[in-house]
Amino acid sequence: MKKAGITAVLYLNYFVFAILLNSVGIVILKAQKNYGVNELQASILEAFKDLPIAIVSFLIASFLPRIGYKKAMLIGLGLVTFACIAIYYGNSFNYAKLLFATVGVSFALIKVSVYSLIGTVTNNQKEHNALMSSVEGVFMIGIALAYFLFPAFNNDTNPDSWLNVYWFLALLTLLSFGFLFFIKIEKPVEIPGANLADDFVQMIKLMAKSLVIVFVVSAFLFVMIEQGIMSWLPTFNDKVLHLSENNSIMMASILAISLAIGRILAGEITKKINWIWVLSFCIICAMLIVIFVLPKAVGLEVKTIHSFSEIPLIGFAFPLVGLFIAPIYPLLNSVILSALPKKLHSSMTGLIVVFSALGGTIGSRIIGWLFQNQGPQNAFYYTLIPMSLLLVSFFILKKITTKNEI
Repeated sequence: MKKAGITAVLYLNYFVFAILLNSVGIVILKAQKNYGVNELQASILEAFKDLPIAIVSFLIASFLPRIGYKKAMLIGLGLVTFACIAIYYGNSFNYAKLLFATVGVSFALIKVSVYSLIGTVTNNQKEHNALMSSVEGVFMIGIALAYFLFPAFNNDTNPDSWLNVYWFLALLTLLSFGFLFFIKIEKPVEIPGANLADDFVQMIKLMAKSLVIVFVVSAFLFVMIEQGIMSWLPTFNDKVLHLSENNSIMMASILAISLAIGRILAGEITKKINWIWVLSFCIICAMLIVIFVLPKAVGLEVKTIHSFSEIPLIGFAFPLVGLFIAPIYPLLNSVILSALPKKLHSSMTGLIVVFSALGGTIGSRIIGWLFQNQGPQNAFYYTLIPMSLLLVSFFILKKITTKNEI
């Protein structure tokens, strides 16, 4: 299959799962209002999403080239189609858990396949950086769409109306399934003499490399920041800025749009500027937003707001943190993958997904605990801790890659 065709498949599948996977923040808010759960209980949805991603990725990443990336992606899309229909009829917190567990399992298949295929259509680190950033940018566009898609189906007079969105999502995944089914993707060439046990040992051995250790810590810290903010921003808008439910959700789209723009721009910027300087600048700007912008948003004295026109400008400023944290994840992934032989990309992608999932779960649980015990107005200040650690990890990672210790 030609490069353009494979690239189109990467974009399409990532776009579909972006809407599903990152609706968790919206469902967390709906769960508190419709299913009578508190902040800490609602945060468990992140674990139901991320832990299956971690477990499945760890178990199947090295095996996936043998069954074929196309078949893996078709299985993921099929499972999610049925899960979307199930939550519509189930309409309970337990069915929400089931939905995100299914999405987690399926996304593990999708992400390992997508990341591995990127290596087959790029020839050097700059191309890898650019395509990785573009794919992640498309992912963020899908997330942004979710923040408008769910309110479009939500009706304040009918608390169950929002569930109709899952018929649309089931149709979308079914269409994606059909498109992928008729696209030819050659099965990856297997590593001569390898077997499943050897592949699993290979993944474990990767974890002993200094470059990989520093990377997985960095990925863990980043996803803790990103998912912690993204999953709880609708609740922050509702409880701190006092926006209506639909506006709370739609305002969170500013973060997703900022992330999308940041990742797409990063793909171009890193063609001319070394990744270490791009990431250092970005994380420092993100920290400055938390230090100087967030207090002004928290300090707003407002009554309940019903439309965007009533929101003070400072209310739009904090979500712009996404513009600066956006380049971090795809560039970190590109740095580690381009430093490895292509035959190890599937195994390394498994580790990426595992530690990203763990970071997302722990980050959301911590923010949920902080929302409940420290107040929603204080929770996001604690992201400064992983941001500071992340800045240090960049320079350690740069030093190791320069020495080419892998």
